[in-house]
Amino acid sequence: MIRKRLKGMGVALITPFKEDGSVDYDSLLRLVEYQVQNGIDFLCVLGTTAETPTLTAEEKRKIKSLVIERVNGRVPILLGVGSNCTQTVIDTIKNDDMTGVDALLIAVPYYNKPSQEGIYQHYKAIAQSTKLPIVLYNVPGRTGVNMTAATTLRLAHDFDNIVAIKEASGDISQMDEIIKKKPENFDVISGDDGITFPLITLGAVGVISVIGNAFPREFSRMTRLALAGDYNSALTIHHQFTELFKLLFVDGNPAGVKAMLSMMGMIENKLRLPLVPTRITTYEEMRKVLEGLKVKC
Repeated sequence: MIRKRLKGMGVALITPFKEDGSVDYDSLLRLVEYQVQNGIDFLCVLGTTAETPTLTAEEKRKIKSLVIERVNGRVPILLGVGSNCTQTVIDTIKNDDMTGVDALLIAVPYYNKPSQEGIYQHYKAIAQSTKLPIVLYNVPGRTGVNMTAATTLRLAHDFDNIVAIKEASGDISQMDEIIKKKPENFDVISGDDGITFPLITLGAVGVISVIGNAFPREFSRMTRLALAGDYNSALTIHHQFTELFKLLFVDGNPAGVKAMLSMMGMIENKLRLPLVPTRITTYEEMRKVLEGLKVKC
């Protein structure tokens, strides 16, 4: 069952760009192979970290197709399919080729700020339109509205194919309430690298990670150790990355992780407007931390 496979460390895959701004498909495929070979548990494609709003429809189709082909069933594929128009999401799921997609990541509608009932009805309509498993995505810092624990739990209890939530509200008490009251067949996944360790101790089953783009082996190990109850060993790894967690997001996501991957020689440090690379000061601070971790840069 897919719910059992969306545990551990999933990576929110970036989209590499060339200096001319075009998608660097070769680097993308090398990065995918780097993730899989270094022990990730699943891959999140075309999410926020992928700069999906800046991609054309054809680019999104090609990225999805190439990644699925390269992964070749080795790890599950969680595909981002979000919109602030419910019918657009339904039409995308219905009309796009979903072969090789194991589950859908669907964010709370952004910008138009629906009520809690509107959020519920959004997900209800989508869940009833497909048999694919759905992972809710609550990220109020981006969407402008928080999906409350009550709404999340209502959806979790009402629809069998709503299997998990990526929780990035930053509200630990809200996440704890969901974990405490959720049905057995529903999981909570951290949407924030920095709180993955404490959230697992409360009962979360893993993370959809940004830093995992650069450190798949290390962050996968931390996640698995925490899930196995070896909290001391997991905490040691968590503390190694504490400073990087802050630097990753100070200039926005994915600017931080792209700078890091650029230092490691894996991609060009290129984003699409309106996103721009990290400031020089952030870049140099990050370089010093990476040198301390003995990462080649």
